[in-house]
Parts: sequence; structure tokens; C-alpha cells
Amino acid sequence: MSRLAGGLVTALAAAVVLTGCGAGGGGDRPLVVVTTNILGDVVGELVGDQAEVLTLMPAGADPHSFEVSAREAAQMREADLLVANGLGLEEGVLAQVEAAREDGVVVVEAGDAVQTVEWTTEDDTGVDPHFWTDPAQVRAVVDSVSAAVAEHVDGIDGDRLATDTVAYRTELEDLDAWMVEQLGQVPEPRRNLVTNHHVFGYLADRFGFTVVGAVIPSGSTLASPSARDLDELAGAIRDAGVSTLFADSSQSDRLVQVLAEQAGLDVAVVPLFTESLTPPGGGAETYLQMMRANTEDIVEGLR
Repeated sequence: MSRLAGGLVTALAAAVVLTGCGAGGGGDRPLVVVTTNILGDVVGELVGDQAEVLTLMPAGADPHSFEVSAREAAQMREADLLVANGLGLEEGVLAQVEAAREDGVVVVEAGDAVQTVEWTTEDDTGVDPHFWTDPAQVRAVVDSVSAAVAEHVDGIDGDRLATDTVAYRTELEDLDAWMVEQLGQVPEPRRNLVTNHHVFGYLADRFGFTVVGAVIPSGSTLASPSARDLDELAGAIRDAGVSTLFADSSQSDRLVQVLAEQAGLDVAVVPLFTESLTPPGGGAETYLQMMRANTEDIVEGLR
């Protein structure tokens, strides 16, 4: 991305944060409410300043557990469009999303545009809600959200929306091609991922990696591992010769460190930006920055 484009994206991200702290729902512009900050960044790229974008999830928060205030819940019910991740991700705001839908707010769930994959363990399985680890899935979401904005948000310039959508899709295509090149540097025998919970299923499926396991054997951080879970994962790590464990930078890596120490594993623990963007200066202010930073750290950790 050029310096100019990067500056524009950063400015948009700052505008989204300020909008989230402001009144919302007033003024002359329509209101688009977005549940997660990753989707908030994407929506901001599409609508620019044509609409207020209220992002509910704070930077650095856990999308599985964050909750909204009474004021934010009211703003959700006043939105011209509500964009949610879906697939069970936003466990703390599902009730408010449904309340807004029942009040007649148009809700578009990004997960409806995704070709889903499942996380699996020996004892359980479920739909993986973390589609953004594959930029090809995000392109499908962009098309879906852009169409919903064009149809349901009054006052939007359709030509400008279409132009901005094409421009952002191009950036996603460039990201995808770059990730193919970068992740291709990891030798086949070392393409094994272990994370704090099941968050990289889409990346693994798209780029030819294997998810050996997760410290929390679930697609949600709200679950917890048993002693047997940790023991089985330690064995799988040894069998696969895994040398690096990846932990979410916005979560404590305590369980990952405990696993490594108690199992006597000689592994590195590398933080990644997996579920949330960061505040300005944090290294993952936008979705594009997040994916590039993660790709570089995965390659460095595994090759």
C-alpha cells in the first residue's frame, strides 16, 4: 500500500473510533452500526464519509465477550443498517442484534457470504466464525455488505460506493497475492499451526496449513481446556514437531505458557493479532495491516 493510501486508511480508522465515541444516529448522514472493529474498518473503507459508522467493539477487545452499553443498544435499534459478523462470534451482543432486527433494522451478517469451515477436536466440532484470516472470504463479505448499503442506506451515492468497493477489493486481491507468496516460504513439513483457540481455520484451508490444535479446544475464548485437553495437545505438538505456538495478542498467553512449561516443550510463543484491531500505533490499526503483520510473524515463526 502506498504512503498516501496508508494515511487515508489510518484517518478512516481514527474517524471510526471517534464515531464510536460520539452521539451517532444524529446529524444529516445515515447511521451504519457494526459489531466488530475488523468489520468496522472494512465498512469504513466502503462508505467513507457518506455515513456515520458506529463500531461497537473497542480496539483490543475480545469479540466473543465484549458487551454494549444501554446507549449503544438503543443506537443499534436506530441504525439504517446493522452489520454483524454472525456465525456465533459476538456472543455478548447477540441479544441486542436480535432486538434490533425485531425492531425492523436491516441486519446483514457477514458470515452469510462466507464459505464456512469447521474447527474440530476429538470431542467436538463447530463452525469457525473467524473468516477474516482468508482475504478471499473478506472479498465475498465486501460484495455482500456493499450491496446491502446500496439497497438499504438512503443518501448513499451509488457510483461512489461502487468505485470505493472496487478499490478496496483490489487491495484485498493484492493482500491475497502477497500472502500466497509469503506463506509459500514456509516448508511443507513446518506448516503446522497451534493457537490459543481455533482461529486460523480459514487461513489453513486457503494457504495449505494444518491446524494441529488449540490450547482452548473451541472456536470461542469463553471455553476452557481440561487437563486431558492440554496433555493431548502437548502430545500432538511433539508428534508434529511444532516449534512455535501462536497466541492472540489481546489475550493473556498464560495457558499457552503453562502448556509449554508443564509439557516440557521447547517452543517459542509468538503473539498475533487474531481477533481485534489495535489502537493507533499498535501495529494492526486496519484489517490490511493486521493480516500483513500476522503473515510476517507466521513466516518468521515457522520457517
